[in-house]
Amino acid sequence: MKDIKVLILMGSKNDMPVMQKTEAVFEEFGVAYKTLVRSAHRTPDATAEAIRDAEAAGCQVFICAAGMAAHLAGVVCSKTIKPVIGVPIASGALNGEDALLSTVMMPPGMPVATVAINGAHNAGLLAVQMLAQTDEDLAHKLRFDRAKQAEAILAGD
Repeated sequence: MKDIKVLILMGSKNDMPVMQKTEAVFEEFGVAYKTLVRSAHRTPDATAEAIRDAEAAGCQVFICAAGMAAHLAGVVCSKTIKPVIGVPIASGALNGEDALLSTVMMPPGMPVATVAINGAHNAGLLAVQMLAQTDEDLAHKLRFDRAKQAEAILAGD
C-alpha cells in the first residue's frame, strides 16, 4: 500500500456491489483509497496487518463493510485510533438488521460511526467530510457537491 487516505475493508467479496458506491465517491472527489477483503473472524492476523500497512501508507479513515455478526468495524476500531466507519450489509435471515445492531452497539471507548444498511455512498461522503477538516480542496469540493444537490432539488419545482 502506498499513499492512501482511506482503507475500505469488506468481510466478503460478496460485499463489493454495495461498496463500489463508496469507491465511486472517492473517484469523484479524488481521494486515494484501497479496497481489501478481510474477515474479522477468518483472517484476524491479515486484518491487523492491513491496518498497520494502511497507517504506514498515511491512511486517515477506515471503512468496514460486513453482514450478519458484522464484527469487522469493531475489530478495526480496536487496532487503530483513526476514525472507523461501519457499513452494515444486508444479508442473512435478518436482511442486515443484525449487522446494523452489531455495528452501532459498540462498547464505551470503542466508537464506530455507522451508516444505514448498505449505506456505502454515505460512508464515502462521511470519510470525505472527515478528511476535509484538514484539506481545503476537499472542503471546497464538498461545498460544491452540496450546492449541486440543492440545485437538483429546486429544479424539480
